[in-house]
Amino acid sequence: MCGIVGIVGKSDVNLQLYDALTLLQHRGQDAAGIVTCDDDRLNQQKANGLVRDVFRARHMERLKGNFGIGHVRYPTAGSSGPALAQPFYVNSPYGIAMAHNGNLTNVGNVVEEIFQQDLRHINTDSDSEVLLNVFAHELHKLHKLQPKAEDIFTAMRGVHKRVRGAYACVALIVGYGIVAFRDPNGIRPLVYGKRETERGTEYMVASESVALDVLGYTLVRDVAPGEALYIELDGTVHSERCAEHSTLTPCIFEHVYFARPDSIMDGVSVHKARLRQGEHLADKILRLRPDHDIDVVIPIPDSARTAGQTVAHRLGVKFREGMVKNRYIGRTFIMPGQKQRKKSVRQKLNAIELEFRGKNVLLVDDSIVRGTTCKQIIQMARDAGAAKVYFASAAPAVKYPNVYGIDMPSVTELVAHDRTTEEVCEEIGADWLVYQDLEDLVLSSSGGKQKIDRFDCSVFDGNYITGDVDDEYLESLHAARNDDAKRKKANTSAL
Repeated sequence: MCGIVGIVGKSDVNLQLYDALTLLQHRGQDAAGIVTCDDDRLNQQKANGLVRDVFRARHMERLKGNFGIGHVRYPTAGSSGPALAQPFYVNSPYGIAMAHNGNLTNVGNVVEEIFQQDLRHINTDSDSEVLLNVFAHELHKLHKLQPKAEDIFTAMRGVHKRVRGAYACVALIVGYGIVAFRDPNGIRPLVYGKRETERGTEYMVASESVALDVLGYTLVRDVAPGEALYIELDGTVHSERCAEHSTLTPCIFEHVYFARPDSIMDGVSVHKARLRQGEHLADKILRLRPDHDIDVVIPIPDSARTAGQTVAHRLGVKFREGMVKNRYIGRTFIMPGQKQRKKSVRQKLNAIELEFRGKNVLLVDDSIVRGTTCKQIIQMARDAGAAKVYFASAAPAVKYPNVYGIDMPSVTELVAHDRTTEEVCEEIGADWLVYQDLEDLVLSSSGGKQKIDRFDCSVFDGNYITGDVDDEYLESLHAARNDDAKRKKANTSAL
């Protein structure tokens, strides 16, 4: 999971790109980068770290240009380092920089094609660099000195034929403008908007609408599945559906965990979706335990707060903020390595004893993935004096690896894989555990302003919508991305 942004403005866009990336920081904390274009010259700054650490005043001063793109990186493949920071760049044709959110599922075959047929070199193990080179080659083989909109869309049709998986991208073409495109299933989010200034209309493309809102842009719409937008420097916007077949099947885990609640994705308010998650979860609790003895509902900050409030209201019990969050610690779900995740939970959260002492507490979290976090939180609640600790997940049990851009690829790391609810309850140390039902989660995210064909729920039901994920593929992911493999990669990189 990453955050991307692109802006075509009427004056320098460096500060806008910086502000947009800070608003998308929750989507990736490993690295950040910005590329701008000024008089046919690219200016770039990227490095490992948070946005506030990567960009200093001296960097911003040289990031001149009226259009540019930015990226915050989440290390899906488990590897990290300055070479993997985005945007990536190729000098032919024209000079193209690209930022990508998602994960390609046929990257091995495409890398071989790129080498043997396109005669291009891939310098990293990033599928984002692969995607950039595919787009560049499809555009290059048209042999146009000055690309027109129809050339961009012809190249995009070639990209969709060659790659599979999840991808939402922004690409900067030196001297011409910005291209934004989304995979044929619309798995990863992408929106665009505009704002009027004294100098004319400016355009922004971003992973989430919150970046548009805060910077004064009006949301126009989501980029459709399989669609490409080409925004020229004069503000002319071209769009075309370039995939032969497309269907809107967004990742429902965006609504569960990743997205900010003040974002709107594919016409769905993330805040409203989480409110409904709480309603359905409370209804299930009342069905299973109509005579419950819950004294207080306490959410695990931050993404579970909305659902927790609704659960408490529906159950007719008190809602309390019993966990204090250290906001200078990153999101533990994104942390690489189990040992680092365990350490970070204790640094990140602290219990308020007053809210726990002698009470039967229902802790509400957005989901349970590895079980590392909730196990420690449950123990913190007991240490704070809770009489009983119940645990409710606003999402169903995560039983299958994600292959579309979320770093939970190894089934051995998923606490619910091959375990019953009762076994998971025992593993995490709760007195009782309840999961959201999948059909209720889907209902929570339905009912927006546009028709969503269905959701990608593969982490819950094992159904991979791209149709190319088999046991062999999952085994290869496990070998490459389990925690042991990540540690070996990290040790090798450090040498």
